[in-house]
Amino acid sequence: MAYQMYRASTLGKTLQDTIEEFMQWGQIPQSLAYKMLLQYDLSVNKVLPQRAHARVTFKARKLENYRCCDNVWTLILSDVTFCEQNEFLKIDRLKIVSCDGRVGACR
Repeated sequence: MAYQMYRASTLGKTLQDTIEEFMQWGQIPQSLAYKMLLQYDLSVNKVLPQRAHARVTFKARKLENYRCCDNVWTLILSDVTFCEQNEFLKIDRLKIVSCDGRVGACR
């Protein structure tokens, strides 16, 4: 089973909308829709570590909250500054969700 958090991305939401339309029109059964979303989860979780090479640094004034549940870390930071090649971006609040990316690590 792969993490499903990437379904909240623009690509994931668009896929879900398209699948819902196909189901409403009777073009695909619900079982196929489920399999398609599962395949999306597996593919994204497999490909991202191989293809995502961008690096960015950030610094936060304060760690507001942190927790770990089922091997998933959630961090809430405030007054965050991102830096990438001498370009800076400041935001008030940032939520980071971090999961174990090793193959077979998720339950």
